[in-house]
Amino acid sequence: MAEQESRWKTAITDIAPNEIRLRGYRIDELMGRVTFAQAIFLALTGELPSPEVGRLLDAILVSSVDHGAVTPSTLAARTSANTGAPLNAAIAAGVLSINRHHGGAIEDCMRLVMRVLDHARGDENALPDAGAHVVQEYRAAGRRLPGFGHRVHTADPRTARLFELADIAGVSGPGVRSVRLVAEALEAQTGRALPVNVDGAIAAILVDLGIAPELGNAFFIMARVPGLVAQIREEQTRERPLRAIDPRRSEYDGPPPRAIANDDAAMG
Repeated sequence: MAEQESRWKTAITDIAPNEIRLRGYRIDELMGRVTFAQAIFLALTGELPSPEVGRLLDAILVSSVDHGAVTPSTLAARTSANTGAPLNAAIAAGVLSINRHHGGAIEDCMRLVMRVLDHARGDENALPDAGAHVVQEYRAAGRRLPGFGHRVHTADPRTARLFELADIAGVSGPGVRSVRLVAEALEAQTGRALPVNVDGAIAAILVDLGIAPELGNAFFIMARVPGLVAQIREEQTRERPLRAIDPRRSEYDGPPPRAIANDDAAMG
């Protein structure tokens, strides 16, 4: 009895001889049948999403896989690799640089969206006024609205595609509508167009999927790690150790612009 009471519980993965079950599903039966993004959603929520939602989740991960050689996480990872650090240490350096001002906007924007929804009190007709009120609150407090505007893009190309896939998956709901209304209110109150960026789009979709805000930044981290690995590998194989990394002097020399022939090719 004492031994039974001393056991701690987990509801994620059950291990038995010759059998591994994730949230009740056999891993070997999931393999080849669901995408990695669907498996992530299953692990986090306990529910297996539809193929359409899985494709949307895949798009979220692809949207943030990399954003060039000069983002804070990439610079941290490359600098660490440049000192001779092994792969795991360089990845950790990159991940540890993901914070409020880099990669952290997803969680903060999710909280903003939920604040709009709280003000609307479940009334969709009240969302425009709720969005305008939250914008006023943030501006009065001198707070930047996370998920809007971008230092490079005047119209983030990833946002429209994510919203399109959210519509196809039947996910677009009050969260997506809220960020669009906040963007409209922000422009009306400031006279400046600050469109929804990729973080804002991801935040809105995750709210509509029922993901807790505390997990929002995890999606950015999971998405960015492959990009960090690629950046680290390039640093280790193309550059000399202990070089001075000047982010203003990076120059792309990879393949020229290419296009995917069709959706079948894209899906493999």
